[in-house]
Amino acid sequence: MNKKQVIMGSALCLIASMSWGAMFPVAHVALQKIDPFYFSFIRYGVVAVILSALLWMREGKAAFRLEGKGKALLFYGIMAFVVYNMLVFTGQHLMGDSGTITASLIEVLMPMISVLFVWITAKEKPPGYTIVSMLLCLAGAVLVITNGKLAFFAEAGKSLFPLLLILLGVTGWVLYSMGGSRFKDWSVLRYSTLTCILGSIVSLFIVFLATLLGLLPVPSLQTLEAVKWEMSFMILLPGIAALLSWNAGLKMLTPLNGILYINFVPITTLVIMAFQGYQVSMFEILGTLLVIFAIVRNNLVQRKVQKKHGHAAELRAPARAVASRSGLQKDSNLNAL
Repeated sequence: MNKKQVIMGSALCLIASMSWGAMFPVAHVALQKIDPFYFSFIRYGVVAVILSALLWMREGKAAFRLEGKGKALLFYGIMAFVVYNMLVFTGQHLMGDSGTITASLIEVLMPMISVLFVWITAKEKPPGYTIVSMLLCLAGAVLVITNGKLAFFAEAGKSLFPLLLILLGVTGWVLYSMGGSRFKDWSVLRYSTLTCILGSIVSLFIVFLATLLGLLPVPSLQTLEAVKWEMSFMILLPGIAALLSWNAGLKMLTPLNGILYINFVPITTLVIMAFQGYQVSMFEILGTLLVIFAIVRNNLVQRKVQKKHGHAAELRAPARAVASRSGLQKDSNLNAL
């Protein structure tokens, strides 16, 4: 990995993380004026159109074929662009001001949520250092969510539902991210585009049905005009640039290195919230720092373990080579006899 590659990969991962960090404060402003479901649908509906144009130009018409993988693509599209997109922003909106930093922090917990998910579903217990990191993350998240107030637990019913929505939404994105491994022969752009198209179609159906039943108000032209700048930002940066930058950055740095940049998500969120006039409490800062510490700690220990295993493998390789050569020599001697 050369210096230029490290700089470029770092810049791409930083752009993605800071875009996602800015996403929640910007969404908080927009959600004061427009329903979360319509906001989410319009956002990724436009993203789907733009990604489709990019895919057509880069890979042609053939890239839009489902190749018998339609059900899997539909499932992952629903997880990312319906479950994650709609539930996270609905939960954030219902929680009010505190929902912004809560949603941002839970976003950072994705690596730990994926480990927990594999532990529960595949019965693959993570190493001890990862379990410790998960507990530290949980402690940090509790500090932020409760803001250090024990009274939160007495009134937990008010925040439990929106918090559950955010957790379900983030789990949806974890499943979507894991699903990418089933499409190794496809480009990142193709997987992203087709899942986004299918997910947006399902979103359209949900929004249409909810509107028909009188559950959702149709945003007026004045409302759309009022959120045009927030919507433009959400489409161009967190929606398209962050997605493509993150995947390109991980390819350059490797996931082990790139995942560290996810820590810039809550940092960016806290800085923007402070500029917006939100009084960030010491508990929110401490909780965020604790989560960041846990993720960095887990990453560093993981590196150490992998390096140790790699070194052990290198030591075993000459021994295997010697054994192999001895075996060949023995066979040669037998043949000579």
